[in-house]
Amino acid sequence: MLTVTVFDTEEEAVALANDTIYGLAASVWTSNLSRAHRLIDVLKVGTVSVNTVDALSPMTPFGGFKQSGVGRDLSLHAFDKFSGLKTAWIKY
Repeated sequence: MLTVTVFDTEEEAVALANDTIYGLAASVWTSNLSRAHRLIDVLKVGTVSVNTVDALSPMTPFGGFKQSGVGRDLSLHAFDKFSGLKTAWIKY
């Protein structure tokens, strides 16, 4: 299934994309690098892929904003999620 939403301006497209309780990932399809960087800055998602989808790497964190998960998986950032740090101070 595919849903298509028509928009007239870049600002309207961003407003439509950000008008959700979720914010896991987005894809931007453009030949304009300046537009890509501009949209990366304003989209409220954890990952923005430009001219591709589902780009993942074990070297980068993956997770979303809003109600799209808590924390980050993959990469070194995930260690905090799966470990418990403890500090002990002893004067002996």
